[in-house]
Amino acid sequence: MSNPTSQVNHQAAYLSLLKGVKELDFRGPFVPSDLLLIGDHAFPLAMNSKGQVLMAASLYGAGRIVVLGHEGYLTAFPALVENALIWLRGDGSNDPSVFVHNSVRVVSDNLSKSTFQAQVVGGFDSNLKTGVYVTDAYSVGADPKDLVAFMKAGGGVLIAGQAWSWTADHPKENTLHHFDGNKVSGVAGIYFSKNPAEEENLPVYPQIPSSYMAVVVGKDFEDDLQFLLDGVSELAIPNGSLASEVMVHGPLAFPIGVANGGQAFLAGAYYGQGRVIVAGHEGVLSAEANASFWKNALHWLDEGRRGVVGVALNNGINIATNSGLKMEKTGFKKDLSVFVSPSNPQSHWEEIKNFVAEGGGLLIGGHAWYWAQSHGGKNPMTEFGGNKILNQMGLSLLKSTIPAGSHKALDPSQAIKDTYHFRHLLHRFAKHVTVKEKLSKDEEEFLKKLGSDCSTYLNMKAHDSCHYSQVVATLTDILKKSGMPQVSEKCPVKSPKDHLLLNIGAEVYKVCPNPDDLLPYLIRDNPLLPVVHNHRVKIDVSTEGGEEWISTGLYLSPGMKTYVAIPADIVNKGWQIQIGCQTDHLNAAELKRASCVHVRFPVNSEMIQVSNLWGGLIYLVAPPNTQAQGLQAFVQMAVPAPYYKSGVTTQAEWSLLCTAPSPWAELEFDNIILTVPSDVVRRLDHPDKLAVLWNDIMKAIADLAAKPHKFPRKERFVADVQISHGFMHAGYPIMAHRGSATGLVDVDHVKTKGIWGAIHELGHNQQRGCWEFPPHTTECTCNLWSVYVHEVVFGIKRDKAHGAMTLENRNKRMKDYIQGGKQLSGWSMWVALETYMQLQEKFGWDAFKKVFAAYHKMNNFPKDNKGKMNLYAETFSQTVSMNLTGFFKAWGWPIEQATEEKLSSLPAWTDHPMV
Repeated sequence: MSNPTSQVNHQAAYLSLLKGVKELDFRGPFVPSDLLLIGDHAFPLAMNSKGQVLMAASLYGAGRIVVLGHEGYLTAFPALVENALIWLRGDGSNDPSVFVHNSVRVVSDNLSKSTFQAQVVGGFDSNLKTGVYVTDAYSVGADPKDLVAFMKAGGGVLIAGQAWSWTADHPKENTLHHFDGNKVSGVAGIYFSKNPAEEENLPVYPQIPSSYMAVVVGKDFEDDLQFLLDGVSELAIPNGSLASEVMVHGPLAFPIGVANGGQAFLAGAYYGQGRVIVAGHEGVLSAEANASFWKNALHWLDEGRRGVVGVALNNGINIATNSGLKMEKTGFKKDLSVFVSPSNPQSHWEEIKNFVAEGGGLLIGGHAWYWAQSHGGKNPMTEFGGNKILNQMGLSLLKSTIPAGSHKALDPSQAIKDTYHFRHLLHRFAKHVTVKEKLSKDEEEFLKKLGSDCSTYLNMKAHDSCHYSQVVATLTDILKKSGMPQVSEKCPVKSPKDHLLLNIGAEVYKVCPNPDDLLPYLIRDNPLLPVVHNHRVKIDVSTEGGEEWISTGLYLSPGMKTYVAIPADIVNKGWQIQIGCQTDHLNAAELKRASCVHVRFPVNSEMIQVSNLWGGLIYLVAPPNTQAQGLQAFVQMAVPAPYYKSGVTTQAEWSLLCTAPSPWAELEFDNIILTVPSDVVRRLDHPDKLAVLWNDIMKAIADLAAKPHKFPRKERFVADVQISHGFMHAGYPIMAHRGSATGLVDVDHVKTKGIWGAIHELGHNQQRGCWEFPPHTTECTCNLWSVYVHEVVFGIKRDKAHGAMTLENRNKRMKDYIQGGKQLSGWSMWVALETYMQLQEKFGWDAFKKVFAAYHKMNNFPKDNKGKMNLYAETFSQTVSMNLTGFFKAWGWPIEQATEEKLSSLPAWTDHPMV
């Protein structure tokens, strides 16, 4: 979508078109058409209380157009018409020529006293290159393409009329494409619709008018679906294909193929004088099951021109060869009737849009999910090639996916009523909140989907599109009417409605024109906390694997803004600023916090303003493989957090810092950083003792892994009110529940009771694919570190470290496994750990350290479990100079003869526990 500055242009254009006009009194003899607007450039000039548009303007190419919903308005509003003529001739042009079609010659009489030189003409002359052309909607002439070309080249068009009486006389015809006026105005995204609009006396607003009631779905599409689905009983995403969901969000866009959850994988739209169809995977185009659909679809796109179908997709659309249309393998060119494009075209975006606007057919086939996965940090809604074209047409390819499967074709007569449509449901939800209209059961079930679709839609950041501004305004109104649920542990969010409100709150806050005004409706309890100014952050990093968060010891309150001054050396080098430590995305039926509460900003200038609706700790995020020494950043204003860094923070400093007002605290030791709610550290008197303990733990973890004591990147723990899965989970950071936080910082507790779970997660971060046999050992080998650290650092024996490790439990598991026939399917977690414990009890921890060290020197590992298990048996045997194949076979491992032969010269372990 185009740059955000155009919004200013729309607003400026609106003000100049209505300059000096205080009100528009539409009450009178004229019954206007409701004008239907699409695309990025069309905007309303007058909208009644029902959301119907009576006058509008738009841009096309280098030119401009103003559309009035009845020809009578050309004389009823002389001041507006004069403003329109000035605006239509373009900025800086003083060309006084106005060409007035004979049918509206009265306009030229009204201009006799003005500076314009009006000339009455019998029709449009294709030799005209500049000036303004005025006509009614019924006298566009034999070749409207000439008038479109004039506008595209920079001409101005003023057109007025209504289409409801034409539609009554032509009941079988498609008003959008066949009504004369639409052949010109429709190209610029303004259509005379078949619906009459209600007349009122309207005040002129200082802002472009918007209303959630404005056109939701601009057509019933029944005839289109009847044509497209003729002879089609189902539509398939073929086996082996994973389709992108197609989001249907424009007033002239409609779903065609829908999966069970309301997700569309095939959709169509009108755009200008042309049409478009998009399929979420190219496989949908070549699936045999869809052959009769594609035959219909090509004719729908071609609209009876019987022109050439140009195909730029590799395997193309070969199943529709019997369509009777001429197919040609080619890149984009203007003289095609239909263009079949891949989903990520690299160029011609503008030309393809104009090709469709001027009457061409476009078929885009392919997905966006792979692009989104492989372009992390980029926004698929704005940066993916296909969406640069499709967004304006009211369709977008998403990163969310739909699996292979066959889906029943829609019933054309019920489709708009029965299927999920983004705008339709948003309109219904707005009514539900504003005038308390009840939602149906189906509508309620789709509210969660509507919430995620709103987030996706807002990500288009199409600030210059009136539709986008309208959705933002609608959502802002909804939030101001209903507020956002104040989610917390005591007050979890459960209902679909609250899920939706929680979801959109943060997204609307990011894009609405006045976020400070919205903030009190989103966060009710937001006390002012004391701040520090111009705080210096030292930057000394040397990153190897993965990105690294650099703690600043600072916090931002919800909605609070600050500036960060960045050293020039790291600008545009992949660095980011992150607000918030809770990076887990939640997807749960019951939420104790919003699903995403952190935000990131790219470091692309030396001064960056940052904020986050949810507040959060401030971090600098260094990209992988980065060296930066002796640099410093400055944070203009923020709330101090309890932040202890061993070797830097003194005991005296900590006694003040531990009371700092931020709700989050961080304790940074040699190899690990603990991020916990501040109340957990308020009474932590000796962080130095805790530092010694954690330094010992991390050294032990490195020792067992046979790695240097200094970690390439410090591990991180974050204790959150809710996490994405499990009791804790590994990663960077390791996520734990809030309740575990106290255990992590209480030295006595750790030394007497242990912290099995925390070490288990640190063990996960040490696991390596080359000696891992998923799914068997995924939850097993990480426990080697739990056993080791508890025994070596805390002095807690294994049978006391975890209930599962008592001798009784261990023996029972081994017995059950043997009685069950030693099936590998049952060899996992605690059962599998027994294998390693037996090795440890025979050969000691030293053997494990040597085995891990041996793996550090190897490369080219087998990919399959069988190969990896044989390599492990061989490596362990050679490390302890004993043939262990009998032992591993006794555990049911698939030991090959070749491995036995390799180890046959070593003495066999014959008295192992499995004998």
